[in-house]
Amino acid sequence: MTLGEMKKKTLRLIEEINEDSEYLTDDPDISAKINDVINQIQFELSRLKKIPAKMEYEVDDYKILEMTDEMYQVFKITGCNTFDIIGKEIIFPDDFEGEVNIYYYKYPDRITANTKDNYTFELTDDVLEIMPYGVAGDLLKSDASNAYGNIYSQRYETMKQQLDSRYNMGFIEIGEGI
Repeated sequence: MTLGEMKKKTLRLIEEINEDSEYLTDDPDISAKINDVINQIQFELSRLKKIPAKMEYEVDDYKILEMTDEMYQVFKITGCNTFDIIGKEIIFPDDFEGEVNIYYYKYPDRITANTKDNYTFELTDDVLEIMPYGVAGDLLKSDASNAYGNIYSQRYETMKQQLDSRYNMGFIEIGEGI
């Protein structure tokens, strides 16, 4: 799904869409903050349904790898049995040289006011389907004339609780014997 599609889906949900407008809405407040709100919600959801990534790294004379800002959480390193993670650094033993594969969860690319509508989300479809409710709730939370912001926020919270954070179920094989 693209940013433009997410905006349309959210604006349809809150009945603020105008597809003839360059900004997809006639409401200047919503237009001004929709990208920031979408970014905030995508970061929240990316911590619940994490985005897996892999990095290959050649360990040579320099034994410390500084994790990048996109790296949320390292969950596996292959190619080296011993390493330490301290803060934002991965430290390899002095006597180790070679290639390692670092598996980690990452933050999505940040959406700003200048992000184009063809930006593609890295989140899974199940997360993208609940995202418009979180965006709608935040967009309308300061609208005192109605309670729609609260309604969308409550629906979003309920849907978040039902979100399955796993990517697969795994499997168990039972062999012979007891």
